[in-house]
Amino acid sequence: MVEIDVTCNLESFRRFLINSTCRSFIPESYLRDPEVFPEKEEEPGSIYIEAADKVTLKKIRDITFINAKDILGIIYTSKSGNSRLKWRQLRGRIGRVNGDASTNSLVNLSMARVITPEYVEELMAASAQGTPGESVQPQDEEGVEPQPANLPSEAQGE
Repeated sequence: MVEIDVTCNLESFRRFLINSTCRSFIPESYLRDPEVFPEKEEEPGSIYIEAADKVTLKKIRDITFINAKDILGIIYTSKSGNSRLKWRQLRGRIGRVNGDASTNSLVNLSMARVITPEYVEELMAASAQGTPGESVQPQDEEGVEPQPANLPSEAQGE
C-alpha cells in the first residue's frame, strides 16, 4: 500500500469507482451518464457519495446506482480493506484524492487517469525505499497546486 494525494476531476474518479466495483455489469446508459455513480453500503468494501442532490436509480447485485448532483465528497473502501480513498471537492468538478491505495487500486487509478503511470512508478520507487509517498507529490496548503495526473485546469496558467 502507498499513500496518494493528487488533484483530479470528478469524472476520472467516477471511472475509477466503476472500474473497481461494477464495470462488468453497469448498464451502458449509466456508464455514459456523468451524473450516475455507484454506491455500496454493505461490507466488505463501501462507497459513499456525499452530494447536495442524490436520487437512487437501481440496485444491481451489491451496488446501488445513484444520480448525484453537486458532489462534495466520495469515500471509497475496497473489498479487501487495503484501499481507503477520499475525493473532496476543491472547485467545481475538480477535487483532491487522498488516502491509502493498494497495487490493484493504483492500476485502476491509472486506467481511469486519476494518476499517471509515471506517478505509479514514482510511488512504487518511494515505497521500495521505505518512504511511501514521501516527497513524490508537492502539496500546496490551499489545494491549488496542480499535480502530475491533472487534466488542464485554471491553476496551471498562473
